[in-house]
Amino acid sequence: MQIPYLGEIFAFATAIVWAFAVILYKKSGETIHPVALNFFKNLMGMVLLLPTIYFFEGWIFKGFTSDEIILLLVSGALGIGIADTLFFKCLNLLGAGLTAIVDCLYSPSIIFLAFLWVGERLGILQIIGVAMIISAVLTISRADKSGLINRRNLLLGILWGVLAMFTMAIGIVMIKPLLDRSPLLPLSEIRLFGGGLILALVFLFHPRRKQIATPRLTGRGWTYLLIGSFLGAYCVLLLWLAGMKYTQVSIAAALNQTSNIFIFIFAALFLKEAITRRKVVGIILGVSGALIVTFG
Repeated sequence: MQIPYLGEIFAFATAIVWAFAVILYKKSGETIHPVALNFFKNLMGMVLLLPTIYFFEGWIFKGFTSDEIILLLVSGALGIGIADTLFFKCLNLLGAGLTAIVDCLYSPSIIFLAFLWVGERLGILQIIGVAMIISAVLTISRADKSGLINRRNLLLGILWGVLAMFTMAIGIVMIKPLLDRSPLLPLSEIRLFGGGLILALVFLFHPRRKQIATPRLTGRGWTYLLIGSFLGAYCVLLLWLAGMKYTQVSIAAALNQTSNIFIFIFAALFLKEAITRRKVVGIILGVSGALIVTFG
């Protein structure tokens, strides 16, 4: 029996689940270093994906050449290992609500890099969308009158967020041809391994590696970490793939983009982050601009 709007349901669920995972990452980040948080997330994703790949597709890693595997490992190191760590640093400094606005830079980063890398053209509407997103980020870059975030942390958090989005976009654009012709579950597994590998190297040479390796996690802290990693590194991937499979890519992408709105709302509900006029203007500009960039 075919369920009506099945793909749309999966895509919408992707946005909600990812938004909730971000809230849990924010709580985890209060007691665990971004490097350790990202490494644990990747490790859980890798462990859970292996039996999933076997169940749905069998062992088809042999379909990749050695050059493709190296490319995927580099992509994972950049787009997962480095980018997600920077994202967690941004999340710790800005909170979930402001991070949701900076996160809107992801779509224009993809489009801009595709323009530079593979010669894709930018339309007028896309340029307008990029301008709206930049305006959103500039809107929140002004001093926080509530005093909860000082000027230095505000600008530093935005910087980490911008770098995270561009690094994430580089990790995707560089494997664009592979995405079109390769099975996505094994591809994701290899990228997760690449992300975990670069984080292991960072840990080995980090001057505070002992502190990173001994997070101050209470019982509730472990709950945040485990559930957040399960949702963000595993469930979101499967829901995203299902959404892309059972509906049009454009519809799924639009519904996925609503995650920024849910992060903004959940930040107020669960983290008690203040909703200000500036934040509301920022999220409206950011999400609207991201949608225009995606479909312009």
